[in-house]
Amino acid sequence: MSMGWLLVEADDWESKRARGMATPLIEFSDEDKLGTLQPHDDALVITLRIGGYNVKRVLVDQGSAMEVMYPDLYKGLKLKPEDLTAYDSPLVSFEGKIVTPKGMIRLPIQTGSNVVEVDFIVVDAYSPYIAIVARPWLHALGAVSSTLHQKVKYPSEGRVKQIIGNQAMARQCMMSAISQRPSIEPSTSAKNGL
Repeated sequence: MSMGWLLVEADDWESKRARGMATPLIEFSDEDKLGTLQPHDDALVITLRIGGYNVKRVLVDQGSAMEVMYPDLYKGLKLKPEDLTAYDSPLVSFEGKIVTPKGMIRLPIQTGSNVVEVDFIVVDAYSPYIAIVARPWLHALGAVSSTLHQKVKYPSEGRVKQIIGNQAMARQCMMSAISQRPSIEPSTSAKNGL
């Protein structure tokens, strides 16, 4: 009895796969590291089409629960305060400072033929990145990211497509962030020679 059920299930799966409805398997292998500088600990920085424009220096942060837009993108898209909806929960910047957002805006992000709309929190703070995309975008796209492989992979049209990271840009962003960091007072233990 259960054998027949398995056969029906397998036949159903095959028919879905033939119609292109099955989700392709997303995986990473050593081949995906080809073309990357290894070993590394670079962030995953990509170019995305946001609001109809190709936007460079977009950080993929799967540890974040919200997409963030910084002043360069806000100005580049010619957004105005009246384009934003209220968002009053404070955020913590990379430097650990509390930042009050200017507001929120819903914008499309296009990857190939896929378009996903996400809510960007607009902040007026320094960042070496133009924007940060996070779990809401990754989940809506069905994407999986790998900093090790410097790729975002996502299912589309029955295939796995990918966005390749830019390690040189990631390193430039890191250097920019380090150069913008305010000097820090030596700790008490450092002053005491510990």
